[in-house]
Amino acid sequence: MKIGQMTMIKSTFSIKNLENLSGIKAHTLRIWEKRYNLLQPERTDTNIRRYSLESLKRLLNVTLLYNHGFKISKIASLNEDEIPELIRSIALKSNSEQVAINAFKLAMINFDYELFDRNYNEILQHNDFQYLFLNVFMPLMRELGILWQTGAISPSHEHFITNLIKQKLHLQTENLQCNTNFEKNKPIFVIFLPENEIHELGILYLNFLVINSGFRTIFLGQSLQTSSLETLYSYNSKFYFMTYLTVEPNKEEIMPYLNDFYNDLLKGRDSRLLIFGPQQIEIDTESLPAQIELYRSVEAFISKYLEDAVFA
Repeated sequence: MKIGQMTMIKSTFSIKNLENLSGIKAHTLRIWEKRYNLLQPERTDTNIRRYSLESLKRLLNVTLLYNHGFKISKIASLNEDEIPELIRSIALKSNSEQVAINAFKLAMINFDYELFDRNYNEILQHNDFQYLFLNVFMPLMRELGILWQTGAISPSHEHFITNLIKQKLHLQTENLQCNTNFEKNKPIFVIFLPENEIHELGILYLNFLVINSGFRTIFLGQSLQTSSLETLYSYNSKFYFMTYLTVEPNKEEIMPYLNDFYNDLLKGRDSRLLIFGPQQIEIDTESLPAQIELYRSVEAFISKYLEDAVFA
């Protein structure tokens, strides 16, 4: 870690932080601390426990062993060299996603790009990027949402790890685009976020996924006005529009937005709008035109659109 980065590091944690980061209740952590000396907190002037980054790292490793069936008394008897060896053994035998998630958490907390990259490369030695994103990055991001809400991490932590994941998505997508021969008769997917929606991790992955299946995309990014999409029809007559709604349009605006989208871009045409993301829960499905489709899982989209026979 560079000297200039040291002031950015969250170096001490409350027991509530440890509970949120490890998934082990604070009451249990106190028992482990008192009975097995697994954690060694420092005390503030007001006698409040504070835990170091090393304590957090040790706890994440202990938690992983505990969740894999090791008794806490057995874990407590291990020396500092034996614990990492067991972790590596579990990772090799079970391809444990939790090992990777914990490593990425530590990279995030310590703003450590090198640890992130080392962990990333190790996973890709045995798995493809799609596996990594779905089984490690997606669960990690769900956990981070909870950690941010409970104050265990700051917005800077979340931005740090999210931007590193975005970097990897961009690199993987660029490599695919440079090495894929797209067939002209296959449909074109237009991938975008509506106006004021800026959470683009979901559409970055959708873009990668579609290109990885051999289809062309037009990736337009975040916060795009519906009127801007009309220009595309001077280029082609049919599109599969794809978007990922995290917070926008809001509950009051989402149905008017979809009605306008249908009237301006879909009505009388052979195009479709495919919607992903949590905000779709606010959509009135009974009044939804058939050309607008909702997808609660990537797998459902893959089975309908990306399998070989679909557009034959």
